Amino acid sequence: MTRDELFSISITEPEYEIQKQSKSRWDHIAKPIDGLGEFEEIISRIAEVQGNVSPVIDRKALVIMCADNGVFEEGVSQTSQKVTRDVAELMGDRHSSVGIMSRNYPLDIFVYDIGINSEDTPMGVIDVKVRRGTENFVKKPAMEEEECLRAIQTGIEIVEDMRNRGYNIIATGEMGIGNTTTSTAVFSALKGLDPKDYTGKGAGLSDSGLMNKIQVIERGLTLHRGDKKRQEITSREDVLEVLRCLGGLDIAGLTGVFIGGAIYHIPIVIDGVISAIAGLVSEMLIPGCRDYMLASHMGREKSMETILKELSLKPVIHGDLALGEGTGAILLLPMLDMAMSLYKNAVSFGDTEIDQYERFTDES
Repeated sequence: MTRDELFSISITEPEYEIQKQSKSRWDHIAKPIDGLGEFEEIISRIAEVQGNVSPVIDRKALVIMCADNGVFEEGVSQTSQKVTRDVAELMGDRHSSVGIMSRNYPLDIFVYDIGINSEDTPMGVIDVKVRRGTENFVKKPAMEEEECLRAIQTGIEIVEDMRNRGYNIIATGEMGIGNTTTSTAVFSALKGLDPKDYTGKGAGLSDSGLMNKIQVIERGLTLHRGDKKRQEITSREDVLEVLRCLGGLDIAGLTGVFIGGAIYHIPIVIDGVISAIAGLVSEMLIPGCRDYMLASHMGREKSMETILKELSLKPVIHGDLALGEGTGAILLLPMLDMAMSLYKNAVSFGDTEIDQYERFTDES
């Protein structure tokens, strides 16, 4: 994929009339108006995305991107880089946290090595490696533009493959030591913000470790954005450059997943801050992608709330989660199953002697 090919992608708007019909269907179910709150909105959004007032989410996939980040060498994590490969291997045979959590749930997990810093790819992990980790962004750009674009294209192709296999909803996950540093750096650069206000402790840094992490991000912003580091980015050329210089291959790959969801009309579930920033990057590169995203939870990282507001998305899980791997995203899926069961099987007011609730507007 070239830059011009990426920027030539256009997204078809979802079928808003389907969403209206879906909301009307909710209102005719024998229950209080908006009784399921945001879950009604999410089911109607899925209907809109699929172009079907009776949507289907019976084939679920979790796509996990694994990659290492060169900025790790600046001491931004308390663990060794080897952990990325070790956890990827556990995910490959479903012995990691997300595999155990979903063991008795109908979910297919696909783990991708898009940039683990190792010669081999673990058993059970799909090899789509662009390179062995990124460069240290305080010294040079994290990756070449061709590598960044290849990672984005990989994400798009993964969604196409999922579509061809019959999957109708995709959750996102990631694994990569140092990726809360890269995601915060990308977010700070995109919005022209001071990283000290949005940098969290990631996988458990000390106070001094957090201060170092903030300083590392600031150094990266100074190197790659210079005197423009507190200016919000508006051009998609600059968005791509920020992703290339400060991001990770996991973020770039997930960016492609969100673009692919919009292209192929498959709802994509955001997990934590890494997938959330990938969602924001996809929207800034290709406007309209956010219409095909679903938020799952309000992650612990400081930037999470702001990113979701930028995407006009509301999470329904508030559990102070920070595990990664897609664990927050998959927690949403059985809740959607229950909401969908009500949506499709509940009796309507016409089937009962209960008077139907009436939706009033402010003018009524």
